[in-house]
Amino acid sequence: MYTRTAKALLTWAVALYASLVVFNNVTDYDSNYMFVSHVLKMDTTFPGNRALWRAIDSPALHHAFYALIILVEAGVAILCWAGGYRLLHSLNDAARFNAAKRVAIAGLTLGILLWFTGFITIGGEWFVMWQSKIWNGQEAAFRLAVILGIVLLLLVQSDHASEV
Repeated sequence: MYTRTAKALLTWAVALYASLVVFNNVTDYDSNYMFVSHVLKMDTTFPGNRALWRAIDSPALHHAFYALIILVEAGVAILCWAGGYRLLHSLNDAARFNAAKRVAIAGLTLGILLWFTGFITIGGEWFVMWQSKIWNGQEAAFRLAVILGIVLLLLVQSDHASEV
């Protein structure tokens, strides 16, 4: 039962984090929009680098990318809140608990896709965010992808009726 409770609470910890990220992105829109805008414009990467043809200078596209990021973060939060709720309400039955994991798994996977694929892969490599000393979110994104990955690995471990 302790392991199941830990899985539910860790899922909710991710939900809380994602909720606060969404809250900050909405209530301090301009600060975080600037991050997205600079990454897409590639204006703080190495001068004259050969990848600058990838830069996106359209503010409308910057807002669209940022809105997509916020929507995905909200999806992570919602799925993890709902997943944690389903897990907590099936703690006493291992079979039900295993079945209840689906929503939490979806939320954690979506978070890994956002922070690994969106920030590390697309932002970091396609838009060469790694070249920027000012607007480089790879380290934070890596931390998040690892944390979510660890929670996901714990969650997907099968639960058995004999466990306490």
